Amino acid sequence: MRILLTLAASLALTACGLQPMYAGGTGAASAQGLAAVEIPAIEGRGGWLVKNALDTRLGAAGQAVPRYRLDVRLDDSLEALGVLNDDTISRERRILRARYQLVELATGAILLDATAGSDAGIDVVSSEYATIAAEQKALENLALEVADRMATQIAVTLRAQAAQAAQGQ
Repeated sequence: MRILLTLAASLALTACGLQPMYAGGTGAASAQGLAAVEIPAIEGRGGWLVKNALDTRLGAAGQAVPRYRLDVRLDDSLEALGVLNDDTISRERRILRARYQLVELATGAILLDATAGSDAGIDVVSSEYATIAAEQKALENLALEVADRMATQIAVTLRAQAAQAAQGQ
């Protein structure tokens, strides 16, 4: 009975049009498109972290001839959130926002113009070292999260473009 239920559920999923993003492994259009994204250096420590995370997620470590360029501008800020009676800060919020454009190198067309961002709360403690370490760790975590969001949106865009090109042929 369980096998029949599983089979019925899988048939229902294929009927609704859902397909795995990376069906076909490295030969899939999505994977090949992602590997063909060139990411220029991004300014600042946060930029370095985001670029490394994107390189890992997109598989862009020199595996394909670049067909796309990803231009990224980051905005990294720290703001006081909790202020005590004696005007000391007890909590901070670190915000990392990325504005990015995916540009097709052959035509110069902008395929994607989007933003991604995230924020994290940080407790400010009496140890300055601990607070600085928490701020840096928050930046590392935010860079990974922003890179994940960007990579997902880029994959969806490239998949849609590949599907559109396949229909046009």
